[in-house]
Amino acid sequence: MTEEIFRQDAYARSCEATVTAVNERGGIVLDRTVFYPTGGGQPGDSGTLRRADGIAIRIATTVKGEAPDEIVHVPAEGEPLPEAGSTVTAEIDWDRRYAHMRIHTCLHLLSAVLPYPVTGGQVGDGKGRLDFDMPELTMSKEEIDAALNRLIDAAHEVAARWIGDEELAAQPELVKTMSVKPPSGAGRVRLIEVEGCDLQPCGGTHVANTHEIGRVTVTKIEKKGRQNRRVQIAFAE
Repeated sequence: MTEEIFRQDAYARSCEATVTAVNERGGIVLDRTVFYPTGGGQPGDSGTLRRADGIAIRIATTVKGEAPDEIVHVPAEGEPLPEAGSTVTAEIDWDRRYAHMRIHTCLHLLSAVLPYPVTGGQVGDGKGRLDFDMPELTMSKEEIDAALNRLIDAAHEVAARWIGDEELAAQPELVKTMSVKPPSGAGRVRLIEVEGCDLQPCGGTHVANTHEIGRVTVTKIEKKGRQNRRVQIAFAE
């Protein structure tokens, strides 16, 4: 089990950790980490693990392990590996992570502007998309753009909280995604709440206030099948 520091504090950039295992493919498992693993449409973090002797191990991405609650740090090709039991300093590529946080939170706002079931999505470095089960486009690209930026400028607080599995089952309207359901069976589910705008299950990392997102633009709206519409966004800068 890996302690998921990023769940409690998305702004934590580094931590001290102990190497608990190096698997047969060279993946590094720590007892605790600030690295977010690929999931929910958000890419895994990259960064470095610095050994006690000062040697830095470049981490190309981070993924979920085979065991429950295990997180695997995937080193770049040719990087040295640490020994199990050794201590390292784990540090994420903060600029990349923060871009993911801003885009991911903006996609939650997009799902509030377009209140339709979500059929897919992807968080990128400076851009992202959501696919909606939306037979007809009810807003123009310019109208969606303006509505998104109004919510961003309104500086809504963003926070995580937890509810029980039974509470979520009693409120199915909280789940907006059609293809991906929140994990259940652990007794509780993490919610992300954008104050006054949006509340839904999500395990990703987010900014603390919508104002941090900065100005965005709707770059493209595509028809993907009879009822699917793909809406793409990007940072305006």
